[in-house]
Amino acid sequence: MTETIPQHTFEQHSVRGPFNAAFFAAMDPVLQRSLRPHKQRVFAGLPDTVVEIGSGVGANLRFLPSGGTLVAVEPNRSMHSRLTEAACQQGIELDLRERTAEDTGLPDRSADTVISSLVLCTVREPEAVLAEVRRILRPGGTFRFVEHVVAAPGTVTRASQRLLRRPWAWTFEGCSCERDLEGAVRAAGFAGVTVERYRIHTPFLPFNTQIAGVARVKGLDRRDLTP
Repeated sequence: MTETIPQHTFEQHSVRGPFNAAFFAAMDPVLQRSLRPHKQRVFAGLPDTVVEIGSGVGANLRFLPSGGTLVAVEPNRSMHSRLTEAACQQGIELDLRERTAEDTGLPDRSADTVISSLVLCTVREPEAVLAEVRRILRPGGTFRFVEHVVAAPGTVTRASQRLLRRPWAWTFEGCSCERDLEGAVRAAGFAGVTVERYRIHTPFLPFNTQIAGVARVKGLDRRDLTP
């Protein structure tokens, strides 16, 4: 049998990949101080099995129930060893898949919950990723996200995002600070979307405008249920 090559591929860069793995491992305590309250809110009550797109080095493992399972869709091989070690330390069973978020390879309607944090800024096609999330979610399932987004026009933060966009994108493997990700999630066809906008305070000015929220897939209509 000939294996179908995924349409979306990830470049395993010899410099950026290891740098990002080391960077996010080192910065985890700093990022958690800023993002923990928002993650605690949107990641509250996660089920025993969770799909995460862009699991990185495992920053969100701490929000999963002990003994649970993480289906980690992470294309960057440089992240894998740290992610595996972190899952072991947290007592989480890891199902690691070297795939992109646009093409997870998971079956239709196979997940109750999909999570992401600081991921939609890096993917090539956010709309394709959101369509993939909807495809794999079961009726009534949720997509829970924490992301950084474009700042308001005319602000210093917005000017810095525009000025630094090219070196920022190169360093952080395609990350864009100029995406209206709230608009993208709201336009993705979910049955309901709740979003909190907020600002964190770090030296990384382009990164400081953020959103956290939950998008829900429509539940089964009674007519869809088998008697």
